[in-house]
Amino acid sequence: MQRRWWTLVAVCLGVFMLLLDVTIVNVALPDIQKAFSASLSDLQWVIDTYALVLAALLLTAGSVADSLGRRRLFATGIVLFTLSSVLCGAAGGWLFLAVARGLQGVGGALMFATSLALIAQAFPPAERGLAFGVFGAVTGVAVAVGPVIGGLLTSGLSWRWIFFVNLPLGVVALTLTLSRVEESRDPDAPPPDVPGFVSFSSALACLVFGLIRSEPDGWGSVRVAGPLVAAVALLGAFVVVEVRSIAPMFDLRLLRVPTFTGGLVAAWAVSASIFSLLTYLVIYFQGVLGYSALQTGLRILPLSGAIFVAAGIAGRLSERVPIRWLIAPGFLLVGVGILLLSGVRAGDGWTHFLPGFVVAGVGAGFINVPLAATAVSVVEPRRAGMASGANSTFRQVGIATGVAVLGSIFTSRLSGAMGDALARTPLATRSAELGHALTDRQGGALMRDLPPAQRGLASHAIQQSFATAFNGISLVAAIVSLSAGVATVLLIRQRDVVVPAHHGVDPLPAPAASR
Repeated sequence: MQRRWWTLVAVCLGVFMLLLDVTIVNVALPDIQKAFSASLSDLQWVIDTYALVLAALLLTAGSVADSLGRRRLFATGIVLFTLSSVLCGAAGGWLFLAVARGLQGVGGALMFATSLALIAQAFPPAERGLAFGVFGAVTGVAVAVGPVIGGLLTSGLSWRWIFFVNLPLGVVALTLTLSRVEESRDPDAPPPDVPGFVSFSSALACLVFGLIRSEPDGWGSVRVAGPLVAAVALLGAFVVVEVRSIAPMFDLRLLRVPTFTGGLVAAWAVSASIFSLLTYLVIYFQGVLGYSALQTGLRILPLSGAIFVAAGIAGRLSERVPIRWLIAPGFLLVGVGILLLSGVRAGDGWTHFLPGFVVAGVGAGFINVPLAATAVSVVEPRRAGMASGANSTFRQVGIATGVAVLGSIFTSRLSGAMGDALARTPLATRSAELGHALTDRQGGALMRDLPPAQRGLASHAIQQSFATAFNGISLVAAIVSLSAGVATVLLIRQRDVVVPAHHGVDPLPAPAASR
């Protein structure tokens, strides 16, 4: 097999491992919560620490990769991700697990920032559409099988094995990368932008901390208002640093290119909507309906399967259909699918979500493939690492902010709905305790201690309250998706694509554009 195809295999395997881990963790969240007696905000940190570190490092990792070598950074990322996965599996508490997830984010950043650039380097323009189509299909497979594999490992062995499974995958990916992938770099790449990295990562950390603490502490508290104000100030400092820097990690002039900006909006929105919402669907399936991790994974399969099938179709269409007419309709389908997910009522089973899973999954599949291709198609070859890193950064920022914002809204609405639902029952004084039991897969010890008659009232109240809370965050996620569809129609333009005049061996060629 030719070297370029080995490159595609190595990159796809590494990214497969990353995406598999994300979907696996979602399914295992209730078991992790039970093992560590963690709160909902603790679970948010398990997800967001990984996304935060990944987002904070991606832009810097892209610049470093351009300088030191993209293969070298990709291989280093595999090593870090694999070793930190072992630490995650050995965690003795939620805080240790969150820190280990942060280390996973370091390795993930090195891999994400270089993945698309390595593929574009290896393939000539005529074959890049096919290569990106395969890449998109593999990401769809990871999303498709992740919940099922996670359910099998969590239900059959332990949630710890969702991390230990990365060890053999990492070894194979590292071997292929070192033996089959060619090195590429930019000999004129500038040094890393340390001030930009510090200001950007600090701003993200303050933003997410404030959002997560907004519900338990209140928007007016010092622990919420302080970090949010600091986030705004640090983002302002980041802009100043980047404008004045000779070699910024993120060239803000790229935002003048409408297609580049549209790609960033799309990257953020697809993560902040359907993929952030998935966290709270898992809580419903296991916390309210009482499904095991495996049963939950199987019921999410229609969503991930639709993503996989649609990604393959989008890969073939991307050579003939303008990019925005894949991405914008994709967001329309995601928004409609999320609206179909909403409207849940107490007593509804998982089949209520089936139509929404299929429609939203098809939409997400149509977004992912052309979005990956446009990440590096609107910049000249020497800035491909930066462009790829920026697009992946906004994906992770979407996860971090989406999970935090939806979680804050969800918890607030759940608390209010629980009080209303129990106001006219003998359980009115215990609504707060019962609300906390929602995140326990078995319904909570408190539920089991109730007399049978009260247990039925509490169970119905919890389902009714969850329905109210979930319908609220579904509407928010749908608005995000539909708004992104409008934005991508207006911003993404074919004429912004860069087609280099010649292709050297060392510089990174820009991928062929969709027509």
